[in-house]
Amino acid sequence: MELSATLSVMLQQEFADLDNTQQMLRAGLRLFTAALLGGLLGFEREAKGKAAGLRTHMLVTLGAAMFVMPLQMENAEHDALSRVVQGIAAGIGFLCAGTILKGDRCSQIKGLTTSASLWFATAIGITVGLGHVGTAVLGVLFALIILHALPFLERPDKETPR
Repeated sequence: MELSATLSVMLQQEFADLDNTQQMLRAGLRLFTAALLGGLLGFEREAKGKAAGLRTHMLVTLGAAMFVMPLQMENAEHDALSRVVQGIAAGIGFLCAGTILKGDRCSQIKGLTTSASLWFATAIGITVGLGHVGTAVLGVLFALIILHALPFLERPDKETPR
């Protein structure tokens, strides 16, 4: 009996960050929204045959949200949040750099748009994680317009839309 009581107390302590229904629903909604918005960006990249697609974008937005959500939910100071955001922005640069390929000639650089979409997905994850879901949705709508409409307005001598 004592073991079960100890286990119960330990589980309550481990899941204390979700101690009430409202907090649990808020966390779940933010994480779901981050993954969904990342999925929208990733679906667009995957539909164009890019290496960083649906799952990558979803994991980037979800991960970025996970970095800032606990701090925001605990009412961390602005300087602490700022340092975390700076670290996320620096870290995503390494992943983005891996999506850029340079050919023999300087004019053969590929992956810049996918790299930018991963960078943007990070910003979306941070925005959702901080509780600014409306701003994140608006940002994704603008990004989808940019990714879909602007390739048709680019110079016609370019090969295909990125």
